[in-house]
Amino acid sequence: MKCYDCTQEVREGTVAIGVCNRCGLFTCQDHSDVVAVPVVRASGLGASHRRGPARSVVCRICRGAGATH
Repeated sequence: MKCYDCTQEVREGTVAIGVCNRCGLFTCQDHSDVVAVPVVRASGLGASHRRGPARSVVCRICRGAGATH
C-alpha cells in the first residue's frame, strides 16, 4: 500500500508502514508517529492500569488534531 499523504503530495515510491489508529488511512514513516497509549481495564468498581503503555500509529493530521487517545 502507499501512503495517503504522499499520494496527495504526488510523491512516488513511498510505502505505508502502518494504518492510522484514528482515521484509518495508510501512512508512511514521514507522515506518522508512534505514540504511547495507556492501557486501562475495568476492575471491579474501579479501573486497573497496566504498567507499560501500548503503542499506536497515528498520522500527523490526527496527532495535530489531538486525537491520540
